[in-house]
Amino acid sequence: MEVVARGWLRFIILMVMTTMAVSAAIESPTYTVVHSESDFEIRVIRSSVWVSATVDEISFNQATQLGFHRLFQYIQGANLNSSRVPMTKPVLTGIVPSAGPFCSSAFAVRFYVPVEFQESPPTALPELHLKPEKWGEKCVAVRPFSGFAKDSNVAKQAALLEASLQKTPWANATDLKPKDGEDVYTIAQYSSPFQIFGRLNEVWVDIGDSDVCHLALKAKVGSAEV
Repeated sequence: MEVVARGWLRFIILMVMTTMAVSAAIESPTYTVVHSESDFEIRVIRSSVWVSATVDEISFNQATQLGFHRLFQYIQGANLNSSRVPMTKPVLTGIVPSAGPFCSSAFAVRFYVPVEFQESPPTALPELHLKPEKWGEKCVAVRPFSGFAKDSNVAKQAALLEASLQKTPWANATDLKPKDGEDVYTIAQYSSPFQIFGRLNEVWVDIGDSDVCHLALKAKVGSAEV
């Protein structure tokens, strides 16, 4: 029965996430690129609201599926308002590595709340164990990658981003050693699981030195006004 249930869970998630590829009007958080290289860029993400599902798992793939299943119920109306919330992108999976090789890691699977619900997000039903997260302006280093995000490649992509940053002035600005319980890196998935070609994923790392990012943003805005 557990195998059958997991099969249906995967099917439901696949069907819902298909809308990420077919809806031209689907919402995403707004941001400004303040620095760009051939293999990464630095973004300032505007203030936003997300709904987060925490999952303790060994597998990135399993954690993302289980967390999104709870978020799927939420956007389909499992909230105190019985509101149906439009799908958005990307779906984020934040990773907090475990203390040992055979321990579960903590994952946070996040759904971006559409603009119409940002001021007052519907409250999730208690049994879903979801929580809203209000982000202030956030600065992140971002590396895109294609194909499917999976257990075998997400850590490698994070390491490639770190290596790229070490060659730039942003090397000392990134928060590669966050506090306990904080994400070390985040995987953003934009594409439907049914999409084979032209898939888009990203790995995000927080910029700990926000002053550097804000200075870059002011410089960009200033140059645009000239």
